Amino acid sequence: MLGGKIVWLLGVICWCAIRYTPYRRARRIQTAVERDRNRERMLLGLSFLGMFVLPLVFVATNEPLFANYFAAPLQIVFGAIICAGAMWIFYKTHKDLGKNWSATLEVRDGHVLVTTGIYRTLRHPMYAGYWLWMISQALLLSNWIAGLAGIVAFGLHFFLRVGHEEQMLRERFGKGYADYEARTNRIIPGFY
Repeated sequence: MLGGKIVWLLGVICWCAIRYTPYRRARRIQTAVERDRNRERMLLGLSFLGMFVLPLVFVATNEPLFANYFAAPLQIVFGAIICAGAMWIFYKTHKDLGKNWSATLEVRDGHVLVTTGIYRTLRHPMYAGYWLWMISQALLLSNWIAGLAGIVAFGLHFFLRVGHEEQMLRERFGKGYADYEARTNRIIPGFY
């Protein structure tokens, strides 16, 4: 359905716009600690494939045709609402993180533990935003492969990365991070 493809593309454009300034700023700040560079590149590449490449192929060509299905208009509406929520979370996390944001497992010089704003209740709200975005992708793109590719790719990325990230933060911030872990959830308030 064309409407779902348009909303998905708008989500990608919005995500790029949100990420532009933090990405440029992060490149200028010296890295103090970097972890698992090759592993990070592999996980980012996998996510890129499922979140951008396969969906973009579908949006541009309608391929793979055998995996297409009819999407009900209500499905597209729900997908658009979830996508808007995901973009709001991305905006809020980047704003609250400020100079502490990094695309990979890195601690920057002057890095501080952010526990305010959206980080008051969730340790990883950006991952929550990605999960919502991938759910919206599955709803917006009426192709079983392109739609679900993001959930599979990001799911692998998340579960293979989050433990390493938390370990790095424990090492960097010690008891401060342990206390923060004790009072917050990872990505779903009050649950996980």
